[in-house]
Amino acid sequence: MNIPKPFFLILLIPPFLASFSCNKSDNKNAEPPGAVEIKDSVVAQNLNFPWELVWGPDNHIWMTERGGKISRFNPATGQVIPLLTVPEVVSNNEGGLLGLAIDAQGSGSANVFVVYNYNKNGQYTEKLVRYTYNGTTLNNPVTLLDDIDAASIHNGSRLVIDNNKIFMSTGDAAEGSQAQDPNSKNGKILRLNLDGTIPADNPVTGNPYWSLGHRNAQGLVMANGKLYSSEHGPSNDDEINIIQKGKNYGWPVVEGYCNTASEQTACSTTGITEPIKAWTPTAAVCGLDYYNHDLIPQWKGSLLLVALKDARMYQLKLGDDLASIAHTNEYFERKYGRMRDVCVSPEGKVYICTSNGGNNDKIIEITKKP
Repeated sequence: MNIPKPFFLILLIPPFLASFSCNKSDNKNAEPPGAVEIKDSVVAQNLNFPWELVWGPDNHIWMTERGGKISRFNPATGQVIPLLTVPEVVSNNEGGLLGLAIDAQGSGSANVFVVYNYNKNGQYTEKLVRYTYNGTTLNNPVTLLDDIDAASIHNGSRLVIDNNKIFMSTGDAAEGSQAQDPNSKNGKILRLNLDGTIPADNPVTGNPYWSLGHRNAQGLVMANGKLYSSEHGPSNDDEINIIQKGKNYGWPVVEGYCNTASEQTACSTTGITEPIKAWTPTAAVCGLDYYNHDLIPQWKGSLLLVALKDARMYQLKLGDDLASIAHTNEYFERKYGRMRDVCVSPEGKVYICTSNGGNNDKIIEITKKP
């Protein structure tokens, strides 16, 4: 598939800016990072495989760790405040306590949604659970969706709440054929009402799936009226997708773009939706957020994406149509190791968590240099 490449004027960056930002562009036509210097610093450490970072209505970062811990992190003080260790969670390689989303209810209370893996009748299984937060503790767990296949790899899972609906990414649980089966919950982006019921306007009546053909989407963000996702490929074709109702994103029939003879046939007959960006070799793309602040102006209008294998953060500047990637810049290459998730504060500071294990994981704060 031929994708038109925009033309950009190449500006010279002063050497001190280039070295400070740890930035490099992925092609000769990429726009340089601009004149804003950034400051990165470790603000929390001694964590163990943090998975999700969500900016909460209490101005704390809510965090899951794969072993089962839910905590609140105070960026102003650096304090990590444990809330709950979910007793059912079974951490198996990539499995464990994963996605989290918050639906504020006012007066300091909230509904808190989490996804985790556990053993059910001897089978490793994934489920979506809603807790009630009363200002101090999490209680009253209610299972909203259960019996999703889990495995030691490819469990998803990110959560996004939008317009009183919750979107959930699920992996194929190492069984690629499930991604194309509309009756399987795996390899999908699912969409539910906040009480766990299935919306009447889902693609198939009574079915929670919103889109299918996903291998293992580990980034999900709603911005510009669009649902963007990042997805792990095999040894090729990591993807950035725009998720649309009822669309098929190809896995395992199509990997990345429709650019081989067999894929072009499948795409023409099945109506596969292609990604807006793909990586080969893979970067192990993971957490995803949207940056639309003036604090770091050269990132405004960009998706921020972190990666595991490539151990860096990508700035994906969106095109004017908000449905294409105009250029890509890379930051912090291998400085902090594997990166699992990223979130943005209301004032425009960026927070990244690492995924190196051994109780040696960190949260890094990124802001404009004073």
